[in-house]
Amino acid sequence: MNIIRYNKNGKNQLAIVTEDSIIYDLDFSTFQELDEEAYVKGVSISSFIKEIIKGMVPINKDISELDLLIPIETEEVWAAGVTYQKSRMARNHESSNAHDQQETFYDKVYNADRPEIFLKSTKKRTVGPNQDLFLRNDSNWLVPEPELGLVINRHEKIVGYVVGNDLSCRDIEGENPLYLPQAKIWKRSCSIGPSIRLVDTVNNPYDLLITCSILREGKLVNKQSASTSQLKRKYDELVSYLVKNNEIFDGLVLLTGTAIVPPDNFTLQDGDIVEIEIPEIGVLANTVKKMQVATTV
Repeated sequence: MNIIRYNKNGKNQLAIVTEDSIIYDLDFSTFQELDEEAYVKGVSISSFIKEIIKGMVPINKDISELDLLIPIETEEVWAAGVTYQKSRMARNHESSNAHDQQETFYDKVYNADRPEIFLKSTKKRTVGPNQDLFLRNDSNWLVPEPELGLVINRHEKIVGYVVGNDLSCRDIEGENPLYLPQAKIWKRSCSIGPSIRLVDTVNNPYDLLITCSILREGKLVNKQSASTSQLKRKYDELVSYLVKNNEIFDGLVLLTGTAIVPPDNFTLQDGDIVEIEIPEIGVLANTVKKMQVATTV
């Protein structure tokens, strides 16, 4: 079961997509309201939905016909870093200080008890499917980072999964690790979607295939796949460090890191389309655009 939001006559409509691809509109304004109602009743979201859609008439449309919106408006998106061996190697390669060290800080955090957790985005900086992402103007080495995202409710429980794109500036982070916020956070630097897969409808969240395709002028220029089976840490472990002494907003999203890294000579360009697919969740597609900066006279 997947939760979506779509534009219905100019209004945001929450809906459920069943395993048979049948779509039912739900009488809830947000995913957070749906989750809390199920919590109060003491049942899972999927069980709750199965009850409320009994006797309901589905909408007579395919999901491809809908104008999908970001599935959850989350106050914050956080991210975990260096959770895959491929990411560890990439961070070491891009770091100008790594070449003279036998063990770098990336090596240390990969093996440490405490994971790297950082703030990636906020509500106004995050977009949904088919919306434009922006390229940072002061970066010459900018790449997508395809990731599985965890949807966490106010009770600090993982209730769903989304696809995430942690757009990143490899040159800025590589120059100095203290520049990480600038390498990660700017206007429209993050996207999530296209749906929320309910947590109890996934057989094995550590066996999800993630595929990233990058198209330029209609041609495929890079395509790679990886599996969450390569993840070094467990999801509950990452969440436990995120919530520790923290203010947790209902419906917070935590991206779990990437094992997909484009070639070192690759950087995104204006007009590129990034498509990230996790079959159980769907395809998150975004066009990256050069940011227009206002000039003063």
